Amino acid sequence: MADPLKMSASELGEAFEDNLIDPVEALEAFIDVIQKSTLTDRIYVEVTKARAVGEAEDARKRQKFNARTGPLDGVPVSWKDLFDVAGHQTTAGSDLLKGRIPKNDCAILKLASINGLVTLGKTHMSELAFSGLGLNPITQTPPCVNDLDAVAGGSSSGAAASVAFGLAPAAIGSDTGGSVRIPAAWNDLVGLKTTLGRVSMDGVIPLCRSFDTVGPIVKTVEDAALLFSVLTGNKPVDLKSKHFEGGRLAILKGTALNDLQQKPALAFEESVKALSKMGFEIEEIEVAEVESALALSSLVYPSEAYAEWHDDIEASPDLMYEEILQRFRGGRDVLASDYLKAMRELEVFKKKYVNKVSEFDAVILPTCPILPPNFERLKSDNGYYISQNLMALRNTRIANLLGICALTIPTNHPSCGVSIMALPNMEEKLLRLGRAAELAIRK
Repeated sequence: MADPLKMSASELGEAFEDNLIDPVEALEAFIDVIQKSTLTDRIYVEVTKARAVGEAEDARKRQKFNARTGPLDGVPVSWKDLFDVAGHQTTAGSDLLKGRIPKNDCAILKLASINGLVTLGKTHMSELAFSGLGLNPITQTPPCVNDLDAVAGGSSSGAAASVAFGLAPAAIGSDTGGSVRIPAAWNDLVGLKTTLGRVSMDGVIPLCRSFDTVGPIVKTVEDAALLFSVLTGNKPVDLKSKHFEGGRLAILKGTALNDLQQKPALAFEESVKALSKMGFEIEEIEVAEVESALALSSLVYPSEAYAEWHDDIEASPDLMYEEILQRFRGGRDVLASDYLKAMRELEVFKKKYVNKVSEFDAVILPTCPILPPNFERLKSDNGYYISQNLMALRNTRIANLLGICALTIPTNHPSCGVSIMALPNMEEKLLRLGRAAELAIRK
């Protein structure tokens, strides 16, 4: 039998389709490696074995009778611990929600189940999803696949680690300011940030409803495309017959290119050369609205997050990690008038941004300007934690603030990703472009 542990989600689905692998045997292989791994407790909150076995057995029956529900039928997937899973504690990485057991699956888990995906388990995350680093002293901190002493990136830290360490073929995370793309980039994976509202948030524990989105963390762009179709209930995006033959890309000058560490800078430079060699026309542009939007992030994020969680936080602040607590409380004294004014300004910036970049197929930038920081130093050095968290989120939050979709793909340098940003609700085009970029950059 081919080794399911080494396959991408799409490859595993094809193996099921061709009767080369049995879904139950594939699940057993993942359960076995999860049970043996010394990192499992740092990555998984819970392995939902009983549910997974039942779902894999159903997938086996469909395979036997040529009745598979889709290309990922039978593929195991891990879920970030803010997606409601019926009968299983879901706490978003916070003791504030200890004992919270939902009665129903979240909407997208229901879709996943209809499409035959196997619910492998729930993964650790930054507390209440409010950090780009993935450090969580309250529960667990997953490691980075390239440096076990470094954080995995957040807030979908365990989601990325589950795939990177071979403990899941694919994972589902959420992205409010970069929480899919940062851990994907730092663990050499593909991460898709969807357009706000494109994927249902029903049954997902919120952080900032104006920016919360859902997306997959996977090994390939093809995996991302297939999971995107599952999450939206649409037909799979056709990546094979519509390759990009050239096109126009814009490099976002300004803040996104400032203060890059050496390796992310080199990775981006090489990626630009590879895309140019493939036939893409690439032009540097400045968009003032990007800088204006970024300037509002320290106002809109904490104020909305604190409004969401004020009652729970102030009832038991001692249950929280101090750094996360203070980040939430950063929104405590923001005037409602200032928040509303900032949100109105963001709507203007969004429209102006779209007008300025619509002549291009996409905008590209380094996913993250820094490499994964050291776990122990983050815990012991307050200033370092704050500076690294802000830098980790700096480039990714551009897409959230401007309401667009974005994709990060790995480069040839460990923990360095390149991001491709398309216009709102253009995920299908973004994924086709991402597939072309993937082929060009990872040669």
